[in-house]
Amino acid sequence: MEQRTHRLANERLVGRPLKIEPGRAEVELLTTEEMAVDEYGLVHGGFTFGLADYAAMLAVNEPTVVLGKAEVRFLKPVKVGDILIAKAEVVEDLGRKKIVKADVFRGSEKVFEGTFHCYVLDRHVLE
Repeated sequence: MEQRTHRLANERLVGRPLKIEPGRAEVELLTTEEMAVDEYGLVHGGFTFGLADYAAMLAVNEPTVVLGKAEVRFLKPVKVGDILIAKAEVVEDLGRKKIVKADVFRGSEKVFEGTFHCYVLDRHVLE
């Protein structure tokens, strides 16, 4: 399926789409040293969140989709060099509002889970 939203997203920051299907998406992110917040190599949670958010946007895959609210849980720490996979699925379609469940995995281990409240606007949010 063609990517219809967030087409200029930088894959080094929010991941590389692996799969885009109606109501579903998978995105992969390789964590790098520039994402670290300390000498242990702990990756800032914003990158994990950004990966999940990007997957949620791709699951909706409408050009004018935006995030309105997110309820998330960070389950495990992420470190430099981890390869993360976000899996997102639209679980409730309320017309212009879509509820998307997104989980992030390191291998088979879930490190993050969230519910994203996405809105499809009539026009671009900056217009």
